[in-house]
Amino acid sequence: MRIRSAITLAASVLLCACGANDAAGPSPDDGTPNDSGPGRSGATGSSGAGVDGGGAGGSGSSGGSGSSGASGSTGASGSSGVSGATGGSGSSGTSTSRDASTSPPPEAGRGDGAASDATVDRDGAGNAGPEGGTSEPADGAATTGPCDLYGAGGAPCVAAHSTVRALYGSFGGSLYQVKRASDMTTKDIGVLTAGGFADSAAQDTFCANTTCTISIVYDQSPKGNHLTPAPGGGAVSTADNPANATDLKTTIGGHPVYGIRIRTGMGYRNDKTSGVATGDSPETEYEVTSSKNLVNGCCFDYGNAETNNHDDGSGTMEAVYFGLGVIWGTGTGTGPWVEADLENGIFAGGPGATMGVATNTSLTSTYVTAMVVGRSGSFALKGGDAQSGTLKTMYDGDRPDGYNPMKKQGAIILGIGGDNSNSAGGEFFEGVMTAGNAASAVDDSVQANIVAAGYGR
Repeated sequence: MRIRSAITLAASVLLCACGANDAAGPSPDDGTPNDSGPGRSGATGSSGAGVDGGGAGGSGSSGGSGSSGASGSTGASGSSGVSGATGGSGSSGTSTSRDASTSPPPEAGRGDGAASDATVDRDGAGNAGPEGGTSEPADGAATTGPCDLYGAGGAPCVAAHSTVRALYGSFGGSLYQVKRASDMTTKDIGVLTAGGFADSAAQDTFCANTTCTISIVYDQSPKGNHLTPAPGGGAVSTADNPANATDLKTTIGGHPVYGIRIRTGMGYRNDKTSGVATGDSPETEYEVTSSKNLVNGCCFDYGNAETNNHDDGSGTMEAVYFGLGVIWGTGTGTGPWVEADLENGIFAGGPGATMGVATNTSLTSTYVTAMVVGRSGSFALKGGDAQSGTLKTMYDGDRPDGYNPMKKQGAIILGIGGDNSNSAGGEFFEGVMTAGNAASAVDDSVQANIVAAGYGR
């Protein structure tokens, strides 16, 4: 979205917002990542959001089109959750190591891009496993995924994106595609077993002795809404860079995997989607993200956006936002917060509740579930620790003034704003968009499934 307020005021607010959370790192305009300080523990992250420098590069090649993954089978009823075995305990608070790496060489046909000057390696910090959630066979593959739960609850997934795990219990296709710089060839990265975790060893072998970017994030739903590096738009006319494929290593369910670290100038999009909510139609969107490596620019979003890459006015997008609110909405504490980017505003609450929304509390965990439930005339914000516990409702009520009815257009974005504003940054592990809304109990079952997956374990 476009910041139309006075530049001086916006800059001062941004500096204030970032300064409150970036004590461990440099200012966001010095081009240096916030990679100093101690390693992070798996269960509870620090309250500060790291700042990452880096300018926007040119367009990244999208690579070949992958085939759509098969739809998952109907899971157990979401209203009651799926009974499962107690998850295994993770290793106790292993510190995160950060190994410096050189910037990747620019790909043919694109600019220098954002430098991959540090690689996050989260190796085994975490809590004991949950008591409920989804049962797991011996190979670690889930028998039920979040999209099975939403499908059983009457709100089927129309988008399911992840580079770390299958989001349907029966999904056995490709999660994402990588492109290596040495010869510009591509490789699809799938799951170890149907319903299981990413085959990161295949990526490691393919990308050995060179650098790789993520050229496609495949949609696991039957709709085929795959994401590729975003084209230019109203805010930034040049195309966005793809993420470095090895920039965010972590573990899930005892398996090494790679998330997506969005740096300034990076982002993904699909403007020609199938099945995504338009107009005032209901939808639910969630992402698993982190309080780490956030850049307080516009806008670290995942969800529904304009199909022409321009700001088409209030209510023309509805996306999950996780961050410090840029110059718009805030909750309590120092952030970050779960909010909704509805175009021309990021909202932590409803009418008359723009700043300091009392019910919207900060989420500082290393892994965070962030959710927007969009309805006709109202919306809800939910969030929680993706390693333990339940979802908290941060807001549930009327839409802000001027946003009813909504005018959603149905594109999908990741890491950017609706008009290709790409000055933000953050971490992404999985995300889902549904047609319609399921009962709140289904959202709770999805959170239990996320916890049972074992992020950081």
